[in-house]
Amino acid sequence: MSEALANQRHLFEIPDGVAFFNCANLAPQLRSVRKAGERALARNARPWEIASSDWFTDVERLRALFARLVGGDADGVALVPSTSYGLAVAALNLDARPGSRVLTIARDFPSAVYTWRSFAHRTGAEVRTVAREAHQSWTEALLEAIDERVAVVAVPNVHWTDGSLVDLWAIAERARSVGAVVAIDATQSLGAMPLDVRALDPDFVVAAGYKWLLGPFGLGYLYVAERHRDGRPLEENWILRAGSDDFARLTDYRDDYQAGARRFDVGERTNFTLVPMAIAALEQLLDWQVDRIAGALAIHTGRIEREAAARGLLPLPAGERGPHMLGIRVPGSTSTLAPALAARGVYVSVRAGLVRVAPHAYTSEADIDLLLDALAGQVE
Repeated sequence: MSEALANQRHLFEIPDGVAFFNCANLAPQLRSVRKAGERALARNARPWEIASSDWFTDVERLRALFARLVGGDADGVALVPSTSYGLAVAALNLDARPGSRVLTIARDFPSAVYTWRSFAHRTGAEVRTVAREAHQSWTEALLEAIDERVAVVAVPNVHWTDGSLVDLWAIAERARSVGAVVAIDATQSLGAMPLDVRALDPDFVVAAGYKWLLGPFGLGYLYVAERHRDGRPLEENWILRAGSDDFARLTDYRDDYQAGARRFDVGERTNFTLVPMAIAALEQLLDWQVDRIAGALAIHTGRIEREAAARGLLPLPAGERGPHMLGIRVPGSTSTLAPALAARGVYVSVRAGLVRVAPHAYTSEADIDLLLDALAGQVE
């Protein structure tokens, strides 16, 4: 792994005294992303300066940047507004035999659960929710559940509630051996953990852009393996069609689509405000390098784990989670814990009864001190 990334707080607008450990909920905006949005808004006020080619140029730039981030090709990237939209595209382009299984993990994010329940209702398959036994990893539980009855394995890289890890390599290999499709919700890992789709070869990967990808709300990404790129889009908007860059001939209706996964793009994908902001975010991530981000966050979460345990709390160990977030179990009720910590300038989420701690490159040692003192104060 490359040398860990140095602290980058100066690139964010986070005041002193604010210890923000909630990137898994909504990332703070980079200064560069905000400036890109401001420039975009100023440009939108002068629409006569927006040329026909501009409906395509920035979109393709963004597509190429995301492809670089995941080690894929731009033809495999679709621009979507949300994780649920991307998962819906995946589900629409898959089928399953009646009685076959779709595997999800217990307490998965609701958008994933509802998507695959709908898929099961349409196909006659059944959703099997995989739970863990005591001292069993998600990977071990999933590997036990994957057999010839399984049609789809729908998993994240880390569990959204506490960062607990799913070994995508082991899962993908086992799924391929039984002919199952792998659909990954990478919303809580992409940008903070490396992912190489060319090497892993998943069928679909979807990620919202406003968490670990540091982009604006309302723009996300779907990677589609080449074997699925001739599928059916969720909607039939004009810009998906081949030749849509020739505005003079838009009413020469065509049945063929643009190349690759572009057919799965959401309508109004050429969002003249969000796309420049997303470009700025991905450019920054690529400059930092995801493996260096992961290294820096592993240092932060490692310290939090050690010192939380020393204070009598129960943090998820490093070997069981991703490098970028961890769940911490605290004694007693957690119902008022997040507001109590926020009153002290410490921002976390509480998910499934755990304090979810999610730092980023802006996190300082002083932030961690504030977090640990605040947690200790709640349980004394």
